[in-house]
Amino acid sequence: MSGWKAKRFWKTVAVVEAEGGYGVTLDARPVRTPAKCALVLPTRAMAEAIAAEWEAVEKEVDPRRMPVTRAANAAIDKVAPQFDEVATLIAAYGGTDLLCYRAVAPEALAEAQAAAWDPLLDWAAREYGARLNVTRGVVPVAQPAESLVRLTAAVRALSPFELTALHDLVSLSGSLVLGLAATRPEFDSETLWRHSRFDEDWQTEQWGEDEEAVAAARMKRDDFLFARHFWNISEDRR
Repeated sequence: MSGWKAKRFWKTVAVVEAEGGYGVTLDARPVRTPAKCALVLPTRAMAEAIAAEWEAVEKEVDPRRMPVTRAANAAIDKVAPQFDEVATLIAAYGGTDLLCYRAVAPEALAEAQAAAWDPLLDWAAREYGARLNVTRGVVPVAQPAESLVRLTAAVRALSPFELTALHDLVSLSGSLVLGLAATRPEFDSETLWRHSRFDEDWQTEQWGEDEEAVAAARMKRDDFLFARHFWNISEDRR
């Protein structure tokens, strides 16, 4: 059965054990992905979150209100079959990481960037043995080959579900290091998001808010926080 029916037809939703993980059933029939693959989830926490989304449907299925289901479908239908391509895309951010490019002026902005970003680069150097070079301006700076190899290995060690979360954490923030930090409980996700917005927030302080830009930034923030949540329930093994 396909999970994406236009109207609610089921009465009961349940989490069940499945080969390799957990599944969700509607009236005892397993939910499948849009590509008709088995929706096998790595943790009970994720299965329960998806079951709650299906239980909350009142009349019509609206995928926009089912973010965990959407992300899990993407992990199975899109990321898993293209794992190497997705991992390569994400790892490439290490070569042009946002945290390595500091403002030329004003000095106060460059100092604020250094105060927030240097500890994250130090963490990456300790955690992955991946020290990255820092520059001022936008001219590309070469990164140590060994550091990029180690960061790439960290990305490729993930599961498709973890990689799905990391893809959004990295692409939304513009930083592989920041995205990897967002997968660790010792870092606060709200703080990390603010660290990714230094240039934009500085411009806002100087020139005032633009309503469309503020709305777009709020949506990106929400997506970033959701990606952190999706990572957490990919890892919550009960």
